[in-house]
Amino acid sequence: MKRFLRNSVVSIALTSGSFVLPAEAVQVRGTTYFVSPPRLVEASSTQNYVYAWSATYYFTLDVLENAGVPLQRVTIAQNEGADRVRFNLKETEAFDGGSRSNTRIGLGDVTQDDKTKAIKVNFNPPVPPGKRVTIALSPYQNPSIGGVYLFGVTAFPQGEPAYGQFLGFGRISIYDRGSVFFGPFLR
Repeated sequence: MKRFLRNSVVSIALTSGSFVLPAEAVQVRGTTYFVSPPRLVEASSTQNYVYAWSATYYFTLDVLENAGVPLQRVTIAQNEGADRVRFNLKETEAFDGGSRSNTRIGLGDVTQDDKTKAIKVNFNPPVPPGKRVTIALSPYQNPSIGGVYLFGVTAFPQGEPAYGQFLGFGRISIYDRGSVFFGPFLR
């Protein structure tokens, strides 16, 4: 127990009126953790119909004030959907704020795991606590089959090794052209 406490830094943000003490990252046996992990705010798409060529999928995260450490990397992995969505990684962007923001955030490497197909988005520099960040992924085209597509989002703090915190699923709905919604427009 003594060794555990010596190698750990745990600090909690205390709020008293307008005074906030900053939180520090938690380190356990050399692994870095968020004090308070980021939040997945929303997932959305600019085009929600099958085969759309110009779609962009947005994943918006809040890095909380008391995160304790900047956000270094986000992994986005498709977990559900009738078709595999393939992304053009070279067109990946990140923005300070929501999906309508024009203020770009620097990115490092954007890669895809060959086996799991998970996309790793590295920030350069890391996103500091207290910021909202939106990741924009560009599929080559929307899936050929309508339905609900779930993307698991995991955040990693700055530091190596870092513990990835699963934030939840971003939900993108894709509609068939023959559906009730599109029927009157496509006849």
